Amino acid sequence: MNAALIAETPNPVLEPALAQALDAALQRIAPVWPLDRFIAVNPWWGFTQQPLPEAARRLHGLNGTLATWSSAEYRAVLSRGEITRQSLAEALRRRGWPDEVEAFLARPDAAPAAPPRLRLTDWLESAPGEGKGLSLTAVVIHAIGQHCASWFDQGQALWRPAAGEGLYAAWKRITAHDHGLSLLTGIPGITARLAALPDDPERLLAEACRALRPGAPERYFTALLLSVNGWAGWCAGLAWRARQQGGTDDSLRQLLAVRLAWDWVLADLAGDDALRAAWRRTLAEDDAALDDTPWIWQEALEIAWQADVNAGLARVEPVSDAARPPLEAVFCIDVRSEPLRRALEAQHPGIRTHGFAGFFGLPIDYLPPGGDVARPQLPGLLAPALRVTAIADSQARTAGLRDGIRGRLARERSWQDYRTSAGGGFGFVEALGLGYLWKLVRDTLGGSAPEHPDGLTAAEAAQLHPVLEGVSLDQAADLAAAVLAAMSLPRALAPWVLLTGHGSGTVNNPHAAGLDCGACCGQTGEVNARVLASILNDPGVRERLAARGVSLPADTRFIAALHDTVTDEITLYDPPNDGLQSVRGWLAAASAQTRHERAPALGLADCDDAALAALLRWRSRDWSEVRPEWGLANNAGFIAAPRERTRHLDLHGRCFLHDYDVSRDPEHKVLELILTAPVVVAHWINLQYYASTVDNRRWGSGDKVLHNIVGGNIGVFEGNGGDLRTGLPLQCLHDGQCWRHTPLRLTVWVEAPCEAVEAILVRHETVRALADGGWLHLACIAPGGGRIFRRVPGKDGADWRPVVVAEGGRS
Repeated sequence: MNAALIAETPNPVLEPALAQALDAALQRIAPVWPLDRFIAVNPWWGFTQQPLPEAARRLHGLNGTLATWSSAEYRAVLSRGEITRQSLAEALRRRGWPDEVEAFLARPDAAPAAPPRLRLTDWLESAPGEGKGLSLTAVVIHAIGQHCASWFDQGQALWRPAAGEGLYAAWKRITAHDHGLSLLTGIPGITARLAALPDDPERLLAEACRALRPGAPERYFTALLLSVNGWAGWCAGLAWRARQQGGTDDSLRQLLAVRLAWDWVLADLAGDDALRAAWRRTLAEDDAALDDTPWIWQEALEIAWQADVNAGLARVEPVSDAARPPLEAVFCIDVRSEPLRRALEAQHPGIRTHGFAGFFGLPIDYLPPGGDVARPQLPGLLAPALRVTAIADSQARTAGLRDGIRGRLARERSWQDYRTSAGGGFGFVEALGLGYLWKLVRDTLGGSAPEHPDGLTAAEAAQLHPVLEGVSLDQAADLAAAVLAAMSLPRALAPWVLLTGHGSGTVNNPHAAGLDCGACCGQTGEVNARVLASILNDPGVRERLAARGVSLPADTRFIAALHDTVTDEITLYDPPNDGLQSVRGWLAAASAQTRHERAPALGLADCDDAALAALLRWRSRDWSEVRPEWGLANNAGFIAAPRERTRHLDLHGRCFLHDYDVSRDPEHKVLELILTAPVVVAHWINLQYYASTVDNRRWGSGDKVLHNIVGGNIGVFEGNGGDLRTGLPLQCLHDGQCWRHTPLRLTVWVEAPCEAVEAILVRHETVRALADGGWLHLACIAPGGGRIFRRVPGKDGADWRPVVVAEGGRS
């Protein structure tokens, strides 16, 4: 690196080809949400314009990604009967393999090839004389991780050493004074070289590219970003959310400048021209072909499961002839709702349940009492348009509660700041440490109730209810009409209609939001359910709905409810005092039935309901419990159809169930909404679980026991540093002996004409790419009948082929 050269080059800019390559690399990184809004994301979202096997090959070449299980894992699944010889034969046929099943099974299993070394730090580690102490890559990743944790901190640290500076500028200033780097790298004078770097990140990018001359710049830039994928995802998330609000964020670009600077400095210090030449040749080579065998196994596993579901979907169970149901309940489409819906329907033949996205169609954010920042209560794909606040029964009471809550929370924050301050920490332990003995004992014995998400006491929460701000009755009626149409609710509604959100009450769980409602951006569905119930019960709204031709029975009452997915208990909000005895009994019985269905997977079989309920409540309060529930583990399917299509099926909590009646959607607008929003959210969830299972080291967050929270709510380190760990912890997927999640790509069944679905895909490139590229499977059920057609992409367009359904499901 030549300081004089840097000084002589005024305002350098990237060449157009390099600028285009850099922008393309930035687009490869999937966004990550903070822990308090943790939602599942397809971590390979930036590669979905390619077929999944091709994207897998490219990802393997970039950072060694494994996109399938090993053949040994699939052979174990075969021995358990989850893959059949019939499904294996069908997978071989679909992928055009000439092998018979026996010949395929006799093939030796091939280990994946080592990925190429695309970053200069990879080459420097293998150079003669290197390899002392930590690897250079580990030093670089740790240093970047520590800097990002400090720079992005959201209040965990007492002070920010780089406030007011850009990410790159702060890194350059601080790193230039970090003399420990010479010890860690074994390179004397490295800080002086870092200090000589350009002050501006754009200048750094231009000068480094001019010096290094990468032959395949997009590949190189992407490989650099994937080496710090956790922090890259965080930066991509900042940009995503900034765009939703009409702004911009260049943190990801600055992070790339930091990572590129490390490669430039270390390569320059090595001074090995032959090594650089070898690196350039490797960078310019095509990605090596991967063994296709695992994809045969993967497709066979998916075909076997699909066959069982297809057999059930081929018939319809008629609805009870009851003139009017005694109860209807709308649940989130979350897979954990499916067992509870079955259990509730089993309590009375007239009970009807429905599936709808758990944000209930409300484009809202929520400003908690005492809070300064509103939290989104809708899918991460969308931006909120309306604000919800909490009020009491009078303005005076509301103001008093808000002031009291703000004061209490401020005192708690001040006390926390004192406890963690340099001087206060010692005095706190000496003076008051023994007073915390009871708290430690209580927490150890499972006595800590999960905190209210807004930090409210039970008494405060009981006096407040959420309301929409600044919305007229006409606007509320418009919103209600749109939601009711999308829900496909029957016209003869029951006297009681539950709007049932869900949440998961746990303690000492950094990823707790990942167990809450993904459609509510990692929050519980309480706020959305209560707001919608309030709107639909409003006489003024009902009057305006009737004028629009949407008549609700005068005696129908909507009640907000919340399903606790740890205990399967259902809480009702703002219920009437009378008339719910039967409803409460049905809910209690359904909760008990669902608990017993889930108990074996939690190691709690053979308990009576009282003991089981107590054990599950204890799990939610036990700070040492790493598996309070299994979340959405084993999710595999999405079904958009009338409930009659699935009511008779036990789907084992593996399917997202969305009500859809094509006969009430002649223009297919609701169908379009389902395919472009809930299906994409379900796909994100599915691929997050998939990637975290097949390659947890790169795309999951590792061992939950080793997690340390970073920056307040940013994410977690596994241990004390390194890259930010994203994705799901192993304990969400594996019970210590076997996998609890089987990685299947999402299969989407829609009861609608094939041509209607195809027309929607033509208009929406993102969803079409998912279907064309094998990121999900798509099938149509003939409306009113039982024939199923699967979509088969081809070079000249897609073909819809009939599925042969055999009794018993295995065909």
